[in-house]
Amino acid sequence: MDFQTIIAASNGTDDGGKSPSGPSSFAAVAAAFIPTFVTASLFVSAFVIVRPKFPKIYFPRTYLGTIPKKDHTPCQSRSYWDWVHTMRVVPDKFTLYHQSIDSYLFLRFLRTMIFICVVGCVLTWPILMPINAAGGGTGNELDRISIGNVAEEKYLYAHAIIAWVFFIFVMFTVARERLWLIGLRQAWNLSKPNANRLSSRTVLFLSAPTGALDESNMQRFFGDDAVKVWPVTKAEKLQSLVSSRDSEVDKLETAEISLIQKANEEGRRSQKRHHGQRITYGSLPGSVKQSLRPTERLKTTRPVGKQVDSIDYSRNQLLEKEEEINKARESNAHAQSHHGAAAVFVQFRTQSAAQKAYQQVASSDILSLTPRFTGVLPSEVFWENLTMEPSRRISQGILAHGLVIALIIFWSIPVAFVGAVSNISYLAENFKFLGFLNELPDNIINLLTGLVPPLLLSALSKYVPKIFRYIFTASGEPTKTSTELKVLKWYYVFQVLQVFLVTSLSSGAATVVSQIATNPNKVPQLLAERLPRASNSYLTYFVVQGLTSASDNLLNYSDVLSYIFFDKFFDKTPRQKYNSYITLRGMQWGKLFPKYVNFVIIAIVYSCIAPLVLGFAAAGLALFYLSYRYMLLFTAQPKIDTKGHCYTLALQQMLTGVYIAELCLIGLFSLRGAFGPTILLGILFIVTIIFNVLTNRHFAPLEQYLPADLALDGSSNENDEEAPLLSSAEEGQSDAIQREESRIHRISSAVRVSPKVTGPIARFFEPHIFASHKAMMQWLRDGDFDEDNVPEYNDEDIRKAYLHPAYTSRTPVIWLAKDDMGVSKKEIQENEKKELECSDEGAWIDKEGNLKWSVDDFEKVPIFKKTKQW
Repeated sequence: MDFQTIIAASNGTDDGGKSPSGPSSFAAVAAAFIPTFVTASLFVSAFVIVRPKFPKIYFPRTYLGTIPKKDHTPCQSRSYWDWVHTMRVVPDKFTLYHQSIDSYLFLRFLRTMIFICVVGCVLTWPILMPINAAGGGTGNELDRISIGNVAEEKYLYAHAIIAWVFFIFVMFTVARERLWLIGLRQAWNLSKPNANRLSSRTVLFLSAPTGALDESNMQRFFGDDAVKVWPVTKAEKLQSLVSSRDSEVDKLETAEISLIQKANEEGRRSQKRHHGQRITYGSLPGSVKQSLRPTERLKTTRPVGKQVDSIDYSRNQLLEKEEEINKARESNAHAQSHHGAAAVFVQFRTQSAAQKAYQQVASSDILSLTPRFTGVLPSEVFWENLTMEPSRRISQGILAHGLVIALIIFWSIPVAFVGAVSNISYLAENFKFLGFLNELPDNIINLLTGLVPPLLLSALSKYVPKIFRYIFTASGEPTKTSTELKVLKWYYVFQVLQVFLVTSLSSGAATVVSQIATNPNKVPQLLAERLPRASNSYLTYFVVQGLTSASDNLLNYSDVLSYIFFDKFFDKTPRQKYNSYITLRGMQWGKLFPKYVNFVIIAIVYSCIAPLVLGFAAAGLALFYLSYRYMLLFTAQPKIDTKGHCYTLALQQMLTGVYIAELCLIGLFSLRGAFGPTILLGILFIVTIIFNVLTNRHFAPLEQYLPADLALDGSSNENDEEAPLLSSAEEGQSDAIQREESRIHRISSAVRVSPKVTGPIARFFEPHIFASHKAMMQWLRDGDFDEDNVPEYNDEDIRKAYLHPAYTSRTPVIWLAKDDMGVSKKEIQENEKKELECSDEGAWIDKEGNLKWSVDDFEKVPIFKKTKQW
């Protein structure tokens, strides 16, 4: 086989240029749709049946004690269909008030993409589909309604005009959403509950010089508004000791629970022998008690294999670790040398002062006090990465980006294999060892070409963001948020290049290469016919993704099986069961946003080439919207809050679809010799570039920073009572909103149309008025936004807030389980003699010897801590 034949095999065309029996046919689409629809129906049915039996998996946000009661999703009952009522009556804004701004924006992101696809269908289907069908080409089935079936050049003017209308609409929608998001983020960040959070008034500076770590130099380095510093220096040894101590606590609890359960089992046997007489732990013979105690053989002692009492040994090890930790803390507290590998958190008096410090150049020394981050939560910090030397951080960052780029490039190999699978019929005809495939029934062939490729493509893409996240974390990213944003940027590149472009080219345009030598005159014709056919593979992609993934999000069988398995076989202590129970499913924004951005990019690219894609994309996105809405209302708890930056990036990335679509249409028109349509698209391409440059220039600063005038007005200070109710900027915004609302009512009265119709239209097309800071502040107050929920901190909270956890973490409470034999009381006394805090509240051994804990009353759990807003 030569190179041209191999390319032809991966792209599904024979020497005669005939279309293979692939995903462009109704049969292949049906072959993908039917099994996925059946699977999705089974998943949803199973979800409805098992949901009430596993509240921890399917609706923990309605009751879980670690979530504040005010943030519980309202749910009237635990019936099979109660969730339908909740989904119907609870708005998306609930997630904004009771979860995070990113949660709400992700749902809005999905709705925006559905809106774009639906408008695209309204524009393209009534005009382009009939024109394509009557275009004079030889296409059949789904190919007949694509641009590849248009043989007469005059029809291409319709595609050019629709492209102008639709792409301008997409650009306007993106700009409108960016303006809306700017207004929302300003209103959200400047509201009292958020402006007064400690994280809003704190800035993290990396590469801090020695002087900046001293509180006496605070004003010299950071200005008069700086009120506190938390220096961060290396603490690897201390962190290792703390981790070892926590492991010893886990070992001690495991041994203690083992003793309690064995003793109670022995007590039940003795009680039967003594005809129901109550047996206590103290009444057992000494030899029996000794035989019940767990033992272990040490691997680090001589002679090797010395057997020791597990409880006594773990208790002594725990005390030794605690002593080492105290010594290490004293040693680190007096250590001053950090060789430039330090960082510092600085608290400012107000959010306005923090923003000024965040935006200004803090030092004349190159690389000093940079980069910097604001709004950082203590829980999202990679402490070991804060003390990395600047030169090492830069070099590792370059290496990380190189690895990511290499991974994206070489991922073409497995993706090309998927492209070959989608054209299995041609492979069977041209490779002798695959000839047996020709003997398979047509239904099996359609299944292999229509269903298997998108499933393989989805499976391949699944692990890429995990690899990216590991690379960026290991390279020195200081926070989980900064890591997630980098994953989002590069996974988007991966999605567009590998999931979209490489697959499209391997199924369409690359076919031309194999025909150049024998049929050079047919190159334009082949491009015009084959490139549109690449779109049909995405019909099955949307079907498979929308039906299987969305239903899988609901059923979530992997979490059910994992929870049952770990609860039965691995979680042996109250702490282990508690930690498994309170762990909720997260939302990885760096993975989710790029995946669905790629959805809408594909839809936009093929909107004028094969309009049917728009409808399939809208249907798939609608299914995803419903499944993620359920997850955010009932099951998920995002661990990372980028404060809207994910949506900002996603909106900018959507325009990639416009650029690719315009370039594809320019290529198709020019190859057909359609001079007029080519000029129209060329002008539109230039307009798109100008639009993109101008919007980025004017929007980017507002997306990254809070304006100084608004930040000053929204900041909390001692003189709030004396501050004016509205700044001059807000007064102007308020007047503009009132004038526009009056104009809407006058127009509505004149044309006799309800303001409920004209109002949303005006709000969509006038974001500069209705998405202003003042308008968005009112929009926030229209829901159940609690402006009085201002966080409060005591002196101890502030002292520990941004200290390395290794300096502040106490030895955990030893959590045992109450039992009828009284073993837990005896062990509590033994632990307290060693000055180890111990409790058996909130957990018990039942009559059958099973370990239970207070699932319904977290106040009884000794290790439960209320969530604090930082």
